[in-house]
Amino acid sequence: MMWKLRAVGVIALLAQSATAVELVLRNDASVKSAASTIAFGLMGYYTGNRTGDTPGNLPDPYFWWEAGAMFGTMIDYWSLTGDTSYNEAITQALLHQASDTRDFMPPNQTRTLGNDDQGFWAMAAMSAAENKFPDPPADQPQWLALAQAAFNQWAERWDDEFCGGGLRWQIFTFNAGFNYKNSISNGCFFNIASRLARFTGNQTYADWAAKIFAWQESVGLITPNYDVYDGVTIKDGNCRETDQIQWSYNHGIFLHGAAVMYDVTDRNPLWKQRVDGILGSTINMFYNGTIMIEQFCEEPGFCDIDQQSFKGYLTRWMAGTTQMAPHTFDVIHPLLESSAEAAAKACTGSPATGFNGIPGTACGFKWTTGGFDGLIGVGEQMNALGAVMYTMVNKAAQPVTSDTGGTSQGKPDAGLNLPPMFPELSPITLGERVAAGFLTTAIAFSVIGGSVFVML
Repeated sequence: MMWKLRAVGVIALLAQSATAVELVLRNDASVKSAASTIAFGLMGYYTGNRTGDTPGNLPDPYFWWEAGAMFGTMIDYWSLTGDTSYNEAITQALLHQASDTRDFMPPNQTRTLGNDDQGFWAMAAMSAAENKFPDPPADQPQWLALAQAAFNQWAERWDDEFCGGGLRWQIFTFNAGFNYKNSISNGCFFNIASRLARFTGNQTYADWAAKIFAWQESVGLITPNYDVYDGVTIKDGNCRETDQIQWSYNHGIFLHGAAVMYDVTDRNPLWKQRVDGILGSTINMFYNGTIMIEQFCEEPGFCDIDQQSFKGYLTRWMAGTTQMAPHTFDVIHPLLESSAEAAAKACTGSPATGFNGIPGTACGFKWTTGGFDGLIGVGEQMNALGAVMYTMVNKAAQPVTSDTGGTSQGKPDAGLNLPPMFPELSPITLGERVAAGFLTTAIAFSVIGGSVFVML
């Protein structure tokens, strides 16, 4: 692919100088160069475009959802830098994982497929529509329609029986976590609903966004102080068991969605209150002075692979918030810049194995150490890429809508009336029961006869 050829040139150039990610803030050429180097390291983890591998998948130990998150980041990378090197891989991944049903529900992911997993792929498609990422051929799934498919299926899965509403974490009853309603699944629904409302102008999406946010508040997952808790467990018919852990991506996804609703509603004071409230809670919880941290697990050192990617999403959604709620720019942008400087300093690693980028540019996880902390992976590299490139958000074009240049084609009923992923078996007839009884009896006599023969 083109990006592989380009990488040879990048490596040859950097081999002549000291390795490290050099970043000069507010210098577009420097920011784009740093982002390019980090992006190359990030895409070095991707194997889905290799012969025999599956387009869109990351290798173990990464789950499917994180690949969707990565391609969403790479769409923003293209939009902010103009670098088209990875566009072919991005398009191939999104279209393949859309699957034959065009809803980001590939059958081979059912073992772990949750509403939030589907959500990160749907949000990547929504970003493609908003950023005017090149549209697929007409016979292929379209970006806007893919986001609408996820929205429609979430609306069908909305569960009023327990907790007065909300999405469950898992889609299928046989997966652990089906009895858990979590903020990130409902946050994906809320985020997509708000963005569809803005892109299409359809009030139904806006109504759903308001309903989801109100539900989060009603069960205490968004508190009066705008803390965002992780989820509630359905137990003994009620939903009083709340997991009060706070993760950066839960704050970020509701912050951005609220900012979009602020724009959709012509700066309604209620949505401004929600934006400002979540932003204040976010800064208080996830910043160590001016540098972003994953407060629950980063300092103790027990963030898992998923959690090591959360800061990148918060960065994305904080940047997006400045576009939808401009009054937040003077608060958010300095935080983006200070974290970008710290993240760049963490991109100086040369691990012996596991990193396929340019030596000396592997990005660590912690940004508060002033250097590379030895942790590497998709999350670490993606976090740093977001930190660096989103400092240019003030120079980026506003996300488009269908009225302001958007070209992606929608399908309002996408994702509905599809054949069940697990076809229901027809009821067993009396004749089939009788035949099964005879067969069972025959097998039993055969076993007994065989046993007697052996003993004799």
